[in-house]
Amino acid sequence: MELVERCALLLRRRFLNETVRRHFAAVLACMLVGGSLVKELWPLPDTYLNNKRNVLNVYFVKLSWGWTFCLLLPFIALTNYVLSQSVRLVLRRLSSLLVGTVVWYLCTSFFLYVEHITGSCYDSEALLELKSQHSNRSDCKLNDGYWHGFDISGHCFLLPYCVLMIMEETSVIHDDRLERHWQKTAINVLFVALGSLTIIWVWMFFCTAIYFHDIWQKLLGTAFGITGWLVTYRWWYLKPLSPGLPPRRTSYKAKPWGYHN
Repeated sequence: MELVERCALLLRRRFLNETVRRHFAAVLACMLVGGSLVKELWPLPDTYLNNKRNVLNVYFVKLSWGWTFCLLLPFIALTNYVLSQSVRLVLRRLSSLLVGTVVWYLCTSFFLYVEHITGSCYDSEALLELKSQHSNRSDCKLNDGYWHGFDISGHCFLLPYCVLMIMEETSVIHDDRLERHWQKTAINVLFVALGSLTIIWVWMFFCTAIYFHDIWQKLLGTAFGITGWLVTYRWWYLKPLSPGLPPRRTSYKAKPWGYHN
């Protein structure tokens, strides 16, 4: 377990820290713009990373909300219970995962709707022959067609949203009360797993920026992801009727539980 503690300490100091958390939305935006410019002006040769069947894409990115949900759930429950000693308040904080699920479902459904109303069915990705007899995406795919519409990037939406959510929820790791608790090892294991997941999400977001979609599809997707985080963690969660923010020792006694600046 010494290795886990070292990894947790490294992540706390170098990556999942307060300074990075405060500015990471801007970092993601710059990463998107830079990667998109590379794609448009200096296209890179094909590699394993722009193969949609690569391991990271198939087993991680396509299940990104599932991975994020399953690791955040025990982490939020354990750390918030240690810090609050209140089941009611832990359940309140866990409702942020329900909010995240709603955000994920509504945004991805909207993206599919936009692609449907702006698209047409073609015989292949080359867009040579229009199959006008298939007027919706499902019929097109069932008949071996290729549906082409304005495809807002789901990856550029969900990966930043997951990263920013993880950074918000793991901010409790800096509270020294967790270091002294008997569940310290379990907390560190979950924290390292979430840190590793965050690194994968950031890397795959960058790969999406340099290899896939056009710039407007990526910009809109990223805007939805960052806006989802801003509306929840930087506005709504500051209100009394909300899941609240992760507790901080500096504000734990001075303010209602779950609120911090």
